[in-house]
Amino acid sequence: GEPRGALALRGKVVISVLFLLCGWGRGSGQIHYSVVEESELGTVVGNVARDLGLKVEELPGRRLRLGSEESLRYFAVRLDSGALVVSQRLDRERLCGAAASCVLSVQVVAENPLQLFRLEVEILDLNDNSPSFPTAHRTLRIAESATVAARFPLESAQDPDVGTNAVSSYRLSPNSHFSLDVKQQPDGKLFPELVLERALDREEQPEVQLVLTAVDGGSPVRSGTAQITVQVLDVNDNAPTFDRTTYKVKVPENTPVGAVLLRVNASDPDEGPNGETQYSFGVHTSDSVRRLFALDPRSGEVRVSGALDFEESRFYEIYVRAHDGGVPEMEGNCVLQVQVEDANDNPPEVLLTSLLNPVPEDTPPETVVGLFNVRDRDSGANGDVSLEISPDVPFAIRSLQNHFSLVTQKSLDRESTSQYAVELIAQDGGSPALTTTLTLLLNISDVNDNPPRFSQPSYDAFLQENNPPGSLLCTVSASDPDDGDNSRLVYSIESGQVQDAPISSFVHINPDNGNLYAQRTFDFELLQVLPVSVVVRDSGSPPLYANVTVYIFVLDQNDHAPTILYPASDSDVPAPQRVPLSAPPGYLVAKVTAVDADAGHNAWLSYRLLPQSTDPSLFHVSLYTGEVRTARAFQDSDMAVQQLLVLVMDNGDPPLSTTATITVALEEAALEESFKPQDFLAGAKEKPDLTFYLIIALGAISTVALATVTLLVARCLRRRGRAAVTLRPTDSPSQCYSTCFSPGSERSDFTFLRPCPTPATLPRASGAFLPAAGTLRDRGQVSGDAGAGPALPGAPTARSPRGARSGRAGSRRAAAARGP
Repeated sequence: GEPRGALALRGKVVISVLFLLCGWGRGSGQIHYSVVEESELGTVVGNVARDLGLKVEELPGRRLRLGSEESLRYFAVRLDSGALVVSQRLDRERLCGAAASCVLSVQVVAENPLQLFRLEVEILDLNDNSPSFPTAHRTLRIAESATVAARFPLESAQDPDVGTNAVSSYRLSPNSHFSLDVKQQPDGKLFPELVLERALDREEQPEVQLVLTAVDGGSPVRSGTAQITVQVLDVNDNAPTFDRTTYKVKVPENTPVGAVLLRVNASDPDEGPNGETQYSFGVHTSDSVRRLFALDPRSGEVRVSGALDFEESRFYEIYVRAHDGGVPEMEGNCVLQVQVEDANDNPPEVLLTSLLNPVPEDTPPETVVGLFNVRDRDSGANGDVSLEISPDVPFAIRSLQNHFSLVTQKSLDRESTSQYAVELIAQDGGSPALTTTLTLLLNISDVNDNPPRFSQPSYDAFLQENNPPGSLLCTVSASDPDDGDNSRLVYSIESGQVQDAPISSFVHINPDNGNLYAQRTFDFELLQVLPVSVVVRDSGSPPLYANVTVYIFVLDQNDHAPTILYPASDSDVPAPQRVPLSAPPGYLVAKVTAVDADAGHNAWLSYRLLPQSTDPSLFHVSLYTGEVRTARAFQDSDMAVQQLLVLVMDNGDPPLSTTATITVALEEAALEESFKPQDFLAGAKEKPDLTFYLIIALGAISTVALATVTLLVARCLRRRGRAAVTLRPTDSPSQCYSTCFSPGSERSDFTFLRPCPTPATLPRASGAFLPAAGTLRDRGQVSGDAGAGPALPGAPTARSPRGARSGRAGSRRAAAARGP
């Protein structure tokens, strides 16, 4: 052999020469490079960018890199030049062993856009190993009776190099008895044998020293030697003979350890120890064979002692030696050829090259989100692999030659499914087939594609008037199925005007939680319903919106005392009511008329005569109509001037009240009243059937009265603001009340009263609503005479407070929806 330093120097020269010879090709679309083993780190293997048609200046932006671990272990890509360089020492013998060809697969990935390229780099052999013999000194025992031309196998030299760098020839040192014959096997291996050229004579020369030299075909040439000592033995003239010189057997690679392959058989016609045969491995048997197979020295059975692997080696040759017990012992040789058959013992492998994760939910169909390749170390049908994807996922597999891509198959929706467990199932064509499953967790990233939604189509808020500013009205709530900023909601109030003021001066909303607060104190008499349009938007880009209407109903409080319309109190001394002394009991003296600015239950009025009156026993006040009538006939002892104090009280909680003072002057005068209540009683006694006629008359009168009232109310509403009705002479001219009377009778009419609105309180075109003039149930009090009877609670002319509230809320919300 040569010194290592000289070899390295000469190796560099060879490397430079081989680089000029190495090239790359595009056979069948595949780029092929070659590089010599033991090349220095940084050695350029080839220019990947140029060969792939990529521009060097685009490489950093496209993020060109090597894809597999094997590629990254031995090579690197320079982004400044696009060159593929060696990054680790390449030892062909360690990488590929004794294989004739040593090719490494290199995967190159460009990520923007995503592309995969496959290269092949062939590692060329360098003659860096000298041949060596397993045994440096070997002794051969040859009987002197050996015939001329007898052959004696010698150990073959081992050289890890391949091709021309492997052992190419043998030389034998000069001698007078032996020559060297080298046989070449079909696989190219050389087996040296000694050939006896001249008969041995132990007495003449008991021992012959030989030197066997093995030479490889590299440049420079390397060689190795072995010392052979031939001992000439006494005659044992029959050697064991095998029944066949070559045995052949086929065995599956999954054959269990301990299984018998076959039994070799050799016979020796000698007797005694010279005929006792034992078996052993021949000198040409490799170490791998000795690890995988066992030979019984007595029976000649060959058993499997290790795991056979078709993918590692498909063929073995076992050299068996049979020797007898003679002196000298004689031996025979045979060859056992073992053909290993492939079994489907390797599951497919799924290798992930690149994966886009997470996947945006607006990714269009047929978009590549992952690249894979599959491999199977088995051969034939056992190595044919198909790749399938789990069902019920919006992804599909597309085949790209020996590689596969994962693409979107239909539209994605993160709100319905935010993560997919995608199973890639690789199955080979063996029987039974082997499968491998690779599970990918693909997350779907959010896109702002869902507008917010309120939990209700509209909201109702109820607020007592005279509320303190800052009161919580209600909370609006919206939701957004998107994620992150796309679901972060901000509430606001849509701009608008109410009574010439911005709506933001009435209410305020917390932009984070949707709490709606009052900005000011509300007055039911000025504003009953306030519709507020609330807008919610998410924080996506662009943001999405939704709106909802909040109806704020202002609830009445009993904050107004009754107002006396008659008798007027604008003078210090009210005009007296003149009553004749002959007035019978039940005579109508006066009628107290009052209104209350509140509504509903708070506006129900009742009348009572206070004991502070001059003679409370002389008069009676109707509880619900305010009519003041005589309780008995007048007497001479009664005072000529009577002063009555009438209490007017509403039905609020707490109730509010006011008083009216009536002065009654008794005088001698003719009785002008057109009827007397007692006449009805007298007539009833004379005609018992009058009740039936009264019922009929009252029904007819009620029908006519209802039609009349309806007509008058309609006319009053049309003429409201344009026509004024003349008040009675006793009314104060400073009071402005629009009153409608039915013709003919002052005492039996329903009166609808409300204060005339001032210009400051007139309703605007803003969605706020005020009660219409003449609405009895909301604003006024029913007045009538004795014939009509008192308006008792629960009568058709009255409403309960709750009924009034709910009725107004529905009508006002409907009116708000229609607009002012």
